[in-house]
Amino acid sequence: MSALLGNKVVVVTAAAGTGIGFATARRCMEEGATVVISDYHARRLGEAADRLEREFGSRPLTLGCDVTNQEHVDGLIAGALDAHGRIDVLVNNAGLGGTADVVDMEDAAWDRVIDVTLTATMRCMRAALPSMIANKGGVIVNNSSVLAWRAQKGQAHYAAAKAGVNALTRCAALEVAEHGVRINAVAPSLAMHAFLHKVTTPELLAELEGREAFGRGATPTEIANIIVFLASDLSSYMTGEIVSASSQHP
Repeated sequence: MSALLGNKVVVVTAAAGTGIGFATARRCMEEGATVVISDYHARRLGEAADRLEREFGSRPLTLGCDVTNQEHVDGLIAGALDAHGRIDVLVNNAGLGGTADVVDMEDAAWDRVIDVTLTATMRCMRAALPSMIANKGGVIVNNSSVLAWRAQKGQAHYAAAKAGVNALTRCAALEVAEHGVRINAVAPSLAMHAFLHKVTTPELLAELEGREAFGRGATPTEIANIIVFLASDLSSYMTGEIVSASSQHP
């Protein structure tokens, strides 16, 4: 690898399991970063650290965090700062979906998706930005979705949350640009991973893959590559941008 993130401290939320978060942590370590991984699921978080340690010979710091809890978020940022002295990159990967038409939408389902996907992104940014501003530099990469601007039945809550992530990204980027901090987002179309197969029927997955120009969904690593680019100095003049990672045709 090219050490795009050499000497960088990177914090990745929702990094357990086999999805984009874990792939991002792995790619960041490949590019020379010191990585802190976080998740609300303690066992899977430990297993993720074990896998990374076996591959790279060093174990990333693990910090459990429920991103809907401000004390947990503050503890995550404080723990990373205590261990490494600074945070150069924050990857906000946590998100939650579901399927429900608006006519059937319950407040609890709406609130949960908005809280995990949108409000938690704001919480993590709010907690990390003071140290980045003090250090006169830093990068935040938020995980969005093409559903922020593309309609799909049953996804009103998730799409609204991701549209909010885009707006949050753009507005906050302007607020902190003068401090040398950059904020961007990646918007995947369809990223295939094990958990997706658990919550989506094979028929729907086949239909969604059929809409993609390449006839398949992206791998988590393909999305992680874009995140690494946005986190690195290769994108030093990009801020407030939403990078679509979609091959989907109309």
